[in-house]
Amino acid sequence: MSQEKVIEKPLQQFVVQALKLEGDSLVEVIKQALDCVDTFVFAELLECPNVIALETTHHAPYLHALRMFSQGTYLDYLEKKECLPELSDPQKKKLQYLTIVTLANKMKRIPYDVLLKELNVDNVRDLEDLIIEAIYSNVVSGELDQQSDYLEVDWTVGRDVGVNDVDNMIDTLQQWCDSCENVLSTVQARIVDANRTKQEVLKHRAAIDNEVTNVKKAIRTQIQDEEMSVDTSGPTKKTVKGTKPSGAKFWNK
Repeated sequence: MSQEKVIEKPLQQFVVQALKLEGDSLVEVIKQALDCVDTFVFAELLECPNVIALETTHHAPYLHALRMFSQGTYLDYLEKKECLPELSDPQKKKLQYLTIVTLANKMKRIPYDVLLKELNVDNVRDLEDLIIEAIYSNVVSGELDQQSDYLEVDWTVGRDVGVNDVDNMIDTLQQWCDSCENVLSTVQARIVDANRTKQEVLKHRAAIDNEVTNVKKAIRTQIQDEEMSVDTSGPTKKTVKGTKPSGAKFWNK
């Protein structure tokens, strides 16, 4: 799933007007909202009582068009075109931009063949031009891989969340939670292994230190034994100069 860029809500100005206006004037507000290049979410406008009331009037197609821009795609528009008001070229292009956003929420890399079908574009050249325009309009950010024929999405603007989207979000969050649990289990197992290895290393180090201590004691004892052996052997006999042996005879001259 692509990252969504958080932007301010320019829709608020249209919501304020929709709360006061009815009929043709309200339809003009809806048209302005669909034309606005900075408006990509329409849920608040759809919740206005006066907008909901259009369902039972001859202006109902504009309510349906607003719902299409809220959660629909360009193919949805083409399938229900006869029941909707005619869109201007900028409005059609905006709905194509929003269709790219919807696709980006399902896959980070969107193949050209998917984009060609979903946007109802005839050739790759026109498709790439459309994507570049969407990027410059700050609707989507990404890179075109012309060798592999896909659009790699970095982030997109947000769209209104539908009932089906909530279920998908729950599934995605559950998958994320499951992945976190798996990672946590792996980390805990690694910690147990690390602690076991640490204890083994400490035990081995203690054994080595004990062996070194024993060797030092043995060497020290050996040295002490050798020194004691030298002390108990006694001093060696020596002849003193100037002394005469007993019993010596002196001859008279």
